Amino acid sequence: MSLLAKKSSIGKKPRLGWRDKLFYGICYLIIAVLTLTVLYPILYVVAASLSSASALLSGKVWLWPVDVTFVGYNAILKYKEVWIGYRNTIFYTATGTFINICMTMLCAYPLARKNLYGRKPIMMIFTFTMLFSGGMIPNYILIKNLHMLNSVWSLLLPGAMSVYNMIVARTFIQNNIPGEILESTQIDGCSDTQFFFKMVLPLSKSIIAVLGLWYAVGHWNSYFNAFLYLTDENLYPLQIFLRDILLSSQLSSDIEDPDAIAQMRTVQLVLKYAMIVVSTAPLFAFYPFVQKYFVKGVMIGSVKG
Repeated sequence: MSLLAKKSSIGKKPRLGWRDKLFYGICYLIIAVLTLTVLYPILYVVAASLSSASALLSGKVWLWPVDVTFVGYNAILKYKEVWIGYRNTIFYTATGTFINICMTMLCAYPLARKNLYGRKPIMMIFTFTMLFSGGMIPNYILIKNLHMLNSVWSLLLPGAMSVYNMIVARTFIQNNIPGEILESTQIDGCSDTQFFFKMVLPLSKSIIAVLGLWYAVGHWNSYFNAFLYLTDENLYPLQIFLRDILLSSQLSSDIEDPDAIAQMRTVQLVLKYAMIVVSTAPLFAFYPFVQKYFVKGVMIGSVKG
């Protein structure tokens, strides 16, 4: 009977004492507070973008929209420049992310090989660039001398690879693709190029998804490089156009009519929240497709150095 009792108790969960319950309760409470801290600003911005300006000025908007209106969205989307900015930003994000991932993986794989000659000096050179850079003016002169001013390449090539992301990818390859796999494939006549495309890339889907998300967010929110290097409005990303729309709605010192001032303040207040939603909505739509890879890729790629 004692043996049967032991067997029957194997699949049961152990009972938690009051200390364990208290600990888990505190953990859940902290997680709930942190979740609300992150989630509430997002919900507030969405609610504010759909609420009337009078409700915002009176402080009635707290969590849900009050006096629902689409004035802010109509004011933004009526500009054809917004659609040009969307087109350009999508192009910069897709093309730039593809270039970033290609460069990162092509650099991370050889540095993950322990038999690479000069591996440590090369890593030291890469690490040096994380601490020191030429600065804004030398970078501008470099882009100008390379004849990339006012071209799409000025936004795509200068940041073709992040050293930090490359180190994360290199660590992932080291920890998850052992050298024995390479040795066994080499016995069968597999070259390094075939091993990279047929083994390394398929086994690195999780870290590639994470890197793609990081790079895509960076390209989507990129603003300063376009402000420096571009003068053609047909090449402007979305962030530049949204900035121009917001500046054009600001008050002018020449306006003396109180009703006009109040109306412009109302438009500016609603536009501010609507712009945040317009500029971030595509990222929120994209994130669920890579979320399942995100935690795994980040943890595996950063556990060991």
